[in-house]
This record gives sequence, C-alpha cells and structure tokens, in this order.
Amino acid sequence: MLHTFVALVQDKPGVLARVASLFRRLNLNIVSLTVGESERAYISRMTIVCEAPEHAAHRIKASLYKLETTVDVDEVNRAEAVVRELCLLKVAAGPSMPHGAQSRSQIFELANVFRARVVDLAPESIMLEMTGSASKIEGLVQVLTESGYQILETSRTGRMAMRRGHHTSRVVKALGFNAGAGAAQRMRGPDFEEKPSSDEILPNEFDDVHEEEREL
Repeated sequence: MLHTFVALVQDKPGVLARVASLFRRLNLNIVSLTVGESERAYISRMTIVCEAPEHAAHRIKASLYKLETTVDVDEVNRAEAVVRELCLLKVAAGPSMPHGAQSRSQIFELANVFRARVVDLAPESIMLEMTGSASKIEGLVQVLTESGYQILETSRTGRMAMRRGHHTSRVVKALGFNAGAGAAQRMRGPDFEEKPSSDEILPNEFDDVHEEEREL
C-alpha cells in the first residue's frame, strides 16, 4: 500500500541524498518526493510517498527520525489531510492534427470539465495546468488519450499533503473516521506527533539501514 510521510528536515547539502539512501537500504520504492521551503527558517518540508506493507509505516517513521537532519516526521492519510498534486500537460492540437480545427475547442471543453487551466497556446499544441488528486489527473489523461489526442509531454509534482485543521466530531466522521474519540483527538492534535522513544527508533529488522554516509 501507499504511505505518505511529511518530514521537516534541516536545509543542508546532502539531506535529500541521505533520505533517498535510507529508502534504498530499506528496499522501498519512492513513488513521489517533493521538497520545498517550510514556515520555519532553514527548515525544508518533504512529502514522501512510498510503497510498503501496512505494518511498516511506524518503522519507516522511526528510521527517518534516526537521521540527524530530521526535525519532525508525520504520516498522513487522505482522511486526515488535504492531498494535492500539480500536473502540466502539453497536448497536440491545431489544424494539422487528426481532430483538425476543432481540436482546440474540444480540449478547452475537457479542461473546463476537469477544472484545468490553459497556460500556453502554440500553433501546434496546448498546455494545460491541473491541480487535484492523482485520480483526477489520471482521469483527464485517460479521457484525452481515449479521445485520440496525443500527449506530447507530462510533468507532475507528486503528492503534497497537509493535515486538516481542527474540526468538530461530525466533520471528523464525515472525513472517514469511525474510531470514536481517539480519531477525533488525532484530528485536533498537533500537526506532528511526539517523537518516538529511543527503543522505537532502533528497529531490530533493519540492522544496517541507519548508517550515515559521512562523506555527503
């Protein structure tokens, strides 16, 4: 299954390489990784999406905490957080294309349905910008492809996630929580949970994954 981790790390050279090396040693595939500035000075925010067994989430989180450049780590799911992705699509469109002169107007209509924006118009192509869930972006790509349009280029940021604000118990339930007071408390709590204890940070199944590459 897919796990989404939000990590605050020190803004230093080599931090990205260390995080990537950690997942390589854990033999886990990173599906997407986005990095940018955070609200704190000299601290960067990473959103990491990886494929791992359901029970491995806590160990991955503890392993990230073992890196000396890590400040905070949080695992979020779709009910607890707002998850978005930015996508740019360049689609072939123009009089010489298979759909002819009508190709542009048809793409405009599809863009309106999926709430995408036209950000560039060239004689032989149209560039669309779309923000939304991964499924929504995949839906637009599928419709364009099945309609006979050629997608010339695709650029996607990967997931960006942020925990939702404080909500009432009714809103929490509507968002997908059915675990009672415990779930509501998680929604009302701080964005980043308390750091694991030293015993939790030393998982037995990963004996060598925390060796820092000092030369970085």
